[in-house]
Amino acid sequence: MRLTTTLAVAAALAVSGVAANAGGNNDAMMEAPVVMVEPAPAAPTSSISPTFVVIGVLAALLIAAAVSESD
Repeated sequence: MRLTTTLAVAAALAVSGVAANAGGNNDAMMEAPVVMVEPAPAAPTSSISPTFVVIGVLAALLIAAAVSESD
């Protein structure tokens, strides 16, 4: 029983020693500084609101449906 306990403790110490040196003994690497790049200005947008475009398309569809229905 005493030999088994000694072997178990020795194995646990060996495993913990390997895990402690898993990263190696090299110097810590410094990361490059983060450079913030400002986004380019947005391209000019249309002066017509998309809502007016959707309403215009719906109106055109309703008019086309009313014209074809009366034939």
